[in-house]
Amino acid sequence: MATQPNEAQAQAPVEFVMTPAPPKQNLWTQVLAQLQDVSRQLDLDPGIVRILSTAERELKVSVPVIMDDGRVEVFNGYRVQHSSARGPCKGGIRYHPNVDIDEVRALAALMTWKCAVVGLPYGGAKGGVEVDPTQLSQTELSRLTRRFTIAILPILGPKRDIPAPDVNTNAQTMAWMADTVSMVEGKSVLEIVTGKPIPLGGSLGRREATGRGVAIVTGEVLQRKNRDLSSTKVAIQGFGNVGSVAAETLHGMGCQIVAVSDISGGYYNPNGLDVPAMLDHAARHPHHLLEGYSAPGVEQIDNEQLLSAPVDVLIPAALEQQIRGDNAANVKASIIVEAANGPTTREADEILAERGIILVPDILANAGGVAVSYLEWVQDLQSFFWEESEINRTLNSIMTRSFKEVWDFAEVRGVPMRQAAVMLAVNKVADAIRTRGVFP
Repeated sequence: MATQPNEAQAQAPVEFVMTPAPPKQNLWTQVLAQLQDVSRQLDLDPGIVRILSTAERELKVSVPVIMDDGRVEVFNGYRVQHSSARGPCKGGIRYHPNVDIDEVRALAALMTWKCAVVGLPYGGAKGGVEVDPTQLSQTELSRLTRRFTIAILPILGPKRDIPAPDVNTNAQTMAWMADTVSMVEGKSVLEIVTGKPIPLGGSLGRREATGRGVAIVTGEVLQRKNRDLSSTKVAIQGFGNVGSVAAETLHGMGCQIVAVSDISGGYYNPNGLDVPAMLDHAARHPHHLLEGYSAPGVEQIDNEQLLSAPVDVLIPAALEQQIRGDNAANVKASIIVEAANGPTTREADEILAERGIILVPDILANAGGVAVSYLEWVQDLQSFFWEESEINRTLNSIMTRSFKEVWDFAEVRGVPMRQAAVMLAVNKVADAIRTRGVFP
């Protein structure tokens, strides 16, 4: 897949994700319950379980911003470092009105498992600002980002904690963060973040990495189920950076993308959507949305209709807790590949498992982004950059190896793939804690 022009990466508007959220369960509570489950199965030392049940460091900050009209608004910001047992902490920064400390704690822990399950020498972190970015101008977003960066800078560092883009942040956000740290420290510190624009030390292939990784593991599970790609129907919830790249890649592999959606609505054609035309439409939209798209044979659907569409593969690529106890029974796909973080609740997990639906969990399926973030970080540290073909080969190797490890473990232990992935990840982190010991 062709790399976007460098300037476009730096200047493209953020693809805002404002999906209306249903009543949410506490994600941190779910993560802790999951940890307790796998800890019993692994017979982990209770002391290690207590360590993993608590974040190493939590920082809450106030972020005052001078708005364009001269008034001052103050936003809540967070950065949580869950574990550094396996290496520096790594995790994205999100801007969303629903950001709170429990969500950030949970996502930081999931980043710990994600990095471990794909074998990266990182621990997990996450950050966010409680803000509706659609209500801020570009200059206000810049001021917000720079002030937030300064506020959390005491716990950041290329060998300590390396942020990246997440919901409603992008390469431009990372450029502001890197520039802010460089100005404060009086030297270039571009390796402080990943997901940067190419001219500032970003990696080729990073923008596409998460969606490409989702497509890779989708192909792997279809191969193991002896499914023909050309007859495989796919629905993708979310058409932002991850969902659109997954759609483009799977379309190129021969799959039929029959349903997609973004915050403007959903689109369905049982005979397959024209993915290149939809990508072109979104690229020309001022907010990179599918709003206003139409084509012969395409009908508009809502979010619940997409989740229950008659397809073989469902890829939730929007926000968390989209597949829940109240709608899991309506899912018709036999395979779910989680491109978003935490899109399925524990209650829904049980329902899907009982129905025999294969679910490739988020900590494996969407790990392509952090995998190439790791490659970007390595390139920055050594000031030596690789061709995109080499990046993609390495990404493919990481994702296929990790998928095989989880799939084989699930087969041997007779457990769902999520359980297998978390068991493998937690065991790797526990091994690191045991080997290092508890200081002092």
